[in-house]
Amino acid sequence: MKEGPDIAHVAALIGDPARANMLTALMSGKALTVSELAEEAGVTIQTASSHLSKLDEGGLLRPRKQGRHKYFSLAGDEVAHVLEGLMGLAAGSGHVRKRTGPKDAELRKARVCYNHLAGDMGTQMFDSMMDNGHIMLDGGDLALTDEGAAFATGFEIDLDALRKARAPLCRECLDWSERRSHLAGSLGRAFLTRFEELSWAKRDQKTRVVAFSRNGAKEFTRLFLVG
Repeated sequence: MKEGPDIAHVAALIGDPARANMLTALMSGKALTVSELAEEAGVTIQTASSHLSKLDEGGLLRPRKQGRHKYFSLAGDEVAHVLEGLMGLAAGSGHVRKRTGPKDAELRKARVCYNHLAGDMGTQMFDSMMDNGHIMLDGGDLALTDEGAAFATGFEIDLDALRKARAPLCRECLDWSERRSHLAGSLGRAFLTRFEELSWAKRDQKTRVVAFSRNGAKEFTRLFLVG
């Protein structure tokens, strides 16, 4: 196909193992330095810089300079959505890394997917909101219902502010570990932010793990009851 988007170019950028490791590290939502990303990729700083330049030119990263340091983050939700989808595809096809770490079970339970909640608790939230009619599929797109708007507002989420932003309000994201959907978009981000504000959950700064307190897990289960 000679016309249309060049998916081969984007796929080649993501497909390099070192670059894939860097992009995966940035799924935590944090901006990282070249040296931090080099460590994640297992390459030298010089090699990491070359990889990052290619990812930046390809529109997958957003570089920022602060003082003497240059930080990199994902270019936006679109990139994170594609990466999580590829993780789900790889897991479903049996292409899973053999080495597991001590945080593996915690990552599967609850983790950050760029800026929203993923893992078992993320899919639980999505399923509960679907079951209770808070969100629905409308022509293939995910939409917030009137009941859902009341639910979110009651949880002290400012929907008016979210609707003024350019980002989609609701978005369905395939969860790589659960292989089911979790809630992305600005609403998904707002829910995770509220969990942190209420001290229900806290992000592990060194991993993508979201650790819920005992009370937070109890309140989460009460709010997002399934079945």
